[in-house]
Amino acid sequence: MTNAKTSHAAPVAGNPAVPPGVAAPFTALLVAVLSFSLMQTMVVPVLPDLQWEFGASTTGVSWVLSSFLITASVATALLGRVGDMFGKRRVLIGCLSMFAAGTLLCAVSNSLGLLIAARAVQGVGSAAFPLAFGIIRDQFPPERVPVAIGLISSTFGIGFGIGLVLPGPIVDALSWHWVFWLGLAVIVLGILAVAVFVKESANRSPGRVDWAGGVLLSGAVVALLLPISQGASWGWGSPAVIGLFVAAVVLGAVFVAVERRVDEPLIDIELLRRPAVATSHVAALIIGFGMYGAFTLVPLLAQTPPEVGFGFGSSVTEAGLFMLPMAVTMLVASPLSGRIGAAVGFKLPLVLSCLIGVVGFAIYAAGHDRERAMYVGSGVLGIGVGLAYAALANLVVAAVDPRQTGEATGINTIMRTIGSSLGAQIAASIVASETVPGTRIPAESGYTTTFVMSAIALGAAALAALAGPGSLRRTATSATSAAAPEPTSSPAR
Repeated sequence: MTNAKTSHAAPVAGNPAVPPGVAAPFTALLVAVLSFSLMQTMVVPVLPDLQWEFGASTTGVSWVLSSFLITASVATALLGRVGDMFGKRRVLIGCLSMFAAGTLLCAVSNSLGLLIAARAVQGVGSAAFPLAFGIIRDQFPPERVPVAIGLISSTFGIGFGIGLVLPGPIVDALSWHWVFWLGLAVIVLGILAVAVFVKESANRSPGRVDWAGGVLLSGAVVALLLPISQGASWGWGSPAVIGLFVAAVVLGAVFVAVERRVDEPLIDIELLRRPAVATSHVAALIIGFGMYGAFTLVPLLAQTPPEVGFGFGSSVTEAGLFMLPMAVTMLVASPLSGRIGAAVGFKLPLVLSCLIGVVGFAIYAAGHDRERAMYVGSGVLGIGVGLAYAALANLVVAAVDPRQTGEATGINTIMRTIGSSLGAQIAASIVASETVPGTRIPAESGYTTTFVMSAIALGAAALAALAGPGSLRRTATSATSAAAPEPTSSPAR
């Protein structure tokens, strides 16, 4: 197999987004990443059932989400780099197999402890995204890469939205175990599709596994995400939370120092300092922070009984439907971001995504007492999310050598995850800080404040995107030229 620069010299007739030669592998990758994105949120609507069945506290059952998040963040960086070294297809099948094993354990779990452990195993599947981006970069015609990456990126939000809707009917008709059984079927389908239709990538970044760097990075990420996810229950000023934040800073500093000195680092620190890469990571952090408020709070607001003066008294299934417009518009916006970026540069769709997100949250803030306004706000926000995720992935991919794609996109995913975790916890803290008198229901003012905060965050993300290198019309071209692989890339093993 030839490398990404030389393997596709002639354009495909008809200029389809996914030409016939790569339609099957693209579909396989799409199913693989969709299986993971669904499992991110399908467990959220069933948390009350889990808490009741296992007799757990709110803090205890929250570990069903936290264990998944922590493992996912660590696996994304480690396996993205390992895929660059040993073969992206091979590592993708391996991480999906671990994901399937974790899902099977979830389906048969009969205790909260086993379920939490199984969810931690599930988190390994997060590496599917950077590995899929790398395979597309290596094997697709260069002119098709932006749109394909945009479509893959869109599954993050699409799976999120669908994952909030499906569990309600499943649990009502069957049980929470079937959420995982059905998820397992999609994962197995993804594994088989990748094994049959995806070929191994030729581009490699050979070397030894940097175990010291892996341990330090894992420790830093865990020390950062653990207090973020548990801060509300432990207390933000508690010794445990403060100590873990300090540990995260110390471990992060030691990690950077070690990576600068080893010959074959897990993460190329100089790569992170490239302006295009650094700007994309900062933007991903802020966008994750801003966007996650909608993902977590809109269903909660929809379920609020209208007797308290706001809310719609929706069921779990009905509340999830408020997120469907976001999933639909994301599916349109993500490939559109790829086409805009290929034509004029990915800086433009990234800036537009943030500004559109500001509009979406403004609609939420001003109209959250009307169902129609909430549906419109979700649809508008979906356009922003779709443009953003696709633009971020493409900016990073275009700025690095193909042999570093998994490493670079893995870090970008971690930054978005950290931002999302911060956004979700801070939003939850703001909403919970004031309740309707005589009840435990959050007051309306908390939702308004959080939506305004998210709008401000996305405004800041737009400024961060504008601060990136290049003009709004030249980023993609210059970045792609700078990152074009040399003809002498490493052979496949």
